[in-house]
This record gives sequence, C-alpha cells and structure tokens, in this order.
Amino acid sequence: MITIDKLTKYYGSNRAVNNISFTINDNEILGFLGPNGAGKSTTMNMIAGFLPMSGGRVSIFGTDITKDPVKAKKDIGYLPEIPPVYPDMRVKEYLSFCAGLKRVPLSKKSSEIKRVSELLKITDVQHKLIKNLSKGYKQRVGFAQALLGNPKFLILDEPTVGLDPEQVVEVRKIIKDLKKGHSVIFSSHILSEVSAVCDRVVIISKGEIRAVDTIENIENSVSTTSLLHIKIKGSRAAASSIIELTDGVKEITAIDNEGGDFYSFKVEIDGNAEDVRSAVMSELLKNNIQISEIFSEKPDLEAAFMKLISQTEKKGGALELLNEMIAEDEAKKTAASDNNDDEKEGED
Repeated sequence: MITIDKLTKYYGSNRAVNNISFTINDNEILGFLGPNGAGKSTTMNMIAGFLPMSGGRVSIFGTDITKDPVKAKKDIGYLPEIPPVYPDMRVKEYLSFCAGLKRVPLSKKSSEIKRVSELLKITDVQHKLIKNLSKGYKQRVGFAQALLGNPKFLILDEPTVGLDPEQVVEVRKIIKDLKKGHSVIFSSHILSEVSAVCDRVVIISKGEIRAVDTIENIENSVSTTSLLHIKIKGSRAAASSIIELTDGVKEITAIDNEGGDFYSFKVEIDGNAEDVRSAVMSELLKNNIQISEIFSEKPDLEAAFMKLISQTEKKGGALELLNEMIAEDEAKKTAASDNNDDEKEGED
C-alpha cells in the first residue's frame, strides 16, 4: 500500500498542493483526475521523489520516501508527462543505461530489456536514435524505462499522450494487465481514459482533493435521479398517464412527436433505473402500447466532475474547466491521428 498523508507544496507564496491525503491499495489502478494546473504533475513528482515536498509524508510500501529514498525508489517506476529520454541515444542503449541506474543485475539486463521492449512493442526500433522517433514511439520508450526492474508501484503521468487510437487501446490493456502484480497511479485530464482503466478515482482541483471513490459512487453522488428515454407508438395521452402513475417516476420532462403515432418521452426517475424501466415497460405493454425504444441515462463522470469542481470555482468556472478538458481530449485525438501518419518516419 502507498500512503500519501497531508502532502503540501508551495512555490514561493503560491500553494500548488494543499494538504492532500489518500491511499493506493495493492493491485489497484487509481485514477488521478483534474484539469491542467490542478496540481496533478506536482503531486506525481513529489510521490516519485523527484520534487521536495513542503509538508506531509509519502510512504511506499511502508518506507518513507524522504527518510530512505534509495529503498523507496527501488519500488517505483515513473513515467513523467514528458518522457525522460535522451534524444542522441539509441533505444537499446538508453534502456541499458536506465537498467543500470535501476541496478538491474547484469545477468538479467538483456532479458529485462527484451521483456519491456516486447511489452511496449518497440523491438523494431531498438537500434534507432530516439530523436528520430515519432512522438508515439518516444512515449512508449519512456513507458518501457518505467517498467524496467519490475517495480511494485507505477506512477504514470498522461501515459497515452501522443499515441494513435490503436496504441491507446494497447496501452490501456497493458496498464490493466499490470494491475495483477503492481499498484498503479494513473494521471489524466481525459475523462474517458480514467473511466476505461481505473478502479478508483481521485478528483483534484486547485491543489485540493474534491473526491476519492469508485467511479460508480462518484457518478451516483451527483444525484439519485436518472433519465428514462421512451419511444412509443400509440396514444400520447394514454402513455403519458401510465408513465406518470408508475412508481419511481418523478415527472415527464419532455414529449416529442416523432411523426404519425410515434412519440418520445423524457422521464425523470428516482431510485433504481432498471426497476423503474421494467415497471414502465410492463404497464405500457399491458395497455397495448407498443414500445419502440427505451433506455436509461445515468449521471456520468463528466456530470460528477462539474459538480465537484463547481464547489470551489466561480460561477461558470466548472463548465469552463470541463469544456477545456473535452476540447483537449478532442485535440489529442486529432494529434494522435496526425501522429499515426508519422509512425513510419524515424530512420537513422
């Protein structure tokens, strides 16, 4: 288990991280979610021992990283936001150098380099200069050095930046597989990334923690209310009456004519969405009303993020931050697509 206790960081008079505490359990992937400037990278650097803390304590499997940094860092594999690669080294040379820094035994060095190279699919660029690699390959080389020595704890700061969609899926699978023998903290400002990979989530804003919980619990914390979307063929009045009288239905918020006898209803519900949906379906069918479509819409991580961030932001700030995250997500997808076209480049 990794314990972060009352971690604080000042840059001059500016407080970047404010008294944050959380734990990372064994064999768990913990998401660290927040917008740019929230304090994610600063926190990651302090946990990894690359940046001195102004206050607090970080314990790596029982070892205080400030009191015994050599022992603590043996259990850490760290991929910063900008991969720590040396552009004038060849890939294999660089990984050999990193293996030496991590004190990988000489008898195991070659097999260890082979293992991480195959895992990250960089075997085919072993003899290329890092400066000639595409951004995606540089990212994978940086990830490979973090895995050298098979550390128990992995700190991954934006590990999918610069990767094309296919590579992103591959890296997600690698991270999930690493959970079997490692504890992982995975930092991102991309909501979909966190939802796809992590067991629990820490949401941070302006250096302060807003929530630490499972994604499901954080989503449910927004509200117990969900929406039910129903499309029927038949009498609008009869369907409205049946839906409104069903247990668990709060109100019908919208009704649209889809043409002819087809109507769509947007229904606000309380309680278990599956139970209410089943009850509505049952009552409509009993009254010979044909159901063309029915599905529930639950609060999601975006809604939870907006609510949690808005507790400390000025009016409009939460939406601004969320829009920033979504815009950056789209920008990364575009960049990844462009990067895919560059993957064939990079000859010595």
